Amino acid sequence: MPRANYYGLIMAGGRGTRFWPQSRKTRSKQVLRFFGDQSLIHQTVERLRPVLPPEHIWIVTNEFLRDEIVRQLPQVPRNQIIAEPAQRGTAPCIGVAAHILRSIDPNAVMGVFPADHLILKTARYLRLLRRAFRSAAEGRMTVLGIQPKWVETGYGYIEFPKNVKAGSLELIPVRSFTEKPKKAVAREYVRAGNYFWNAGMFFWRADVYLEALRLHQSKTATVLAALPRFTDKAFSKAFKGCYALCEAESVDRGVLEKAANIVGLAADDIGWSDVGSWNSVYQLADPVKDGNVARSEAVFEDSAGNFVDAGRKFVALLGVRNVVVVDTPDALLIADRNRSQDVGKIVKYLEAMKRDDLL
Repeated sequence: MPRANYYGLIMAGGRGTRFWPQSRKTRSKQVLRFFGDQSLIHQTVERLRPVLPPEHIWIVTNEFLRDEIVRQLPQVPRNQIIAEPAQRGTAPCIGVAAHILRSIDPNAVMGVFPADHLILKTARYLRLLRRAFRSAAEGRMTVLGIQPKWVETGYGYIEFPKNVKAGSLELIPVRSFTEKPKKAVAREYVRAGNYFWNAGMFFWRADVYLEALRLHQSKTATVLAALPRFTDKAFSKAFKGCYALCEAESVDRGVLEKAANIVGLAADDIGWSDVGSWNSVYQLADPVKDGNVARSEAVFEDSAGNFVDAGRKFVALLGVRNVVVVDTPDALLIADRNRSQDVGKIVKYLEAMKRDDLL
């Protein structure tokens, strides 16, 4: 049964630039449908439902996405879907949510969740989730690590003690956090066996996080402490007026790397993916002949390992390997599938060219 003082913060402010041309400012990655009939953020809300009913979900996003998220998630109270007035990173984002939750429930225990991840083994995940909430309720800052499947330089890593056992519900002391290591370092981490991917899911009491913020991000803590209670009519205006004064910092660097006595759960295979690129979508899909994946009508002749998503347009591929083809009414992406992490460079080019019509 859900606990009355358990709450969830879903962070949904990212732009998802690696999913251009489908991902745009007003239709970013988290509100797109890659797997089934629900968007990634809708799937996140439904996945949490056995522990967190929608009325205990809070979402922090940006002004471009808020209306679309409100439309997609009528089950979440509208006033709990909040648009940041400025991008300041995850540390202040979580701080605002902690301030709000503590103002409505002094005993609030919060879980922090990305809006755009996929978890296929829900039952196993929910066991970890419940254990993490119990740990947080007892005053611990608790994180979730995912056992690595390959050498990955795009994720952060959590260092646990040697001989850590993945898949247990044991609370394990965290030794260190490392953000996106170089390949040689990541290879050593995976070989060592006690470094787990940082899934970006955190659990703590709201007051415990605000105290950590006071110790390690004092300027942000001071700004947020001056905010009225969420139920006060002055909250919205004050939030818009002061939020840009917060330090722009991630929760990993700003808080977790500096805090003491953090514990973690070492997850085994829960079917987790951060769905970080078109190649991720390809790898999670069911291929047809020769490893081709089509999310729209396509024919593949002497072609292998390709990904096609072209809406209503028919696509024919002849004699090509490992390409991504994504078509929208105003833009077409053709890329080496193994270079799909670099699609964000196209967005930077469009920004430099002031092509707002394509952003």
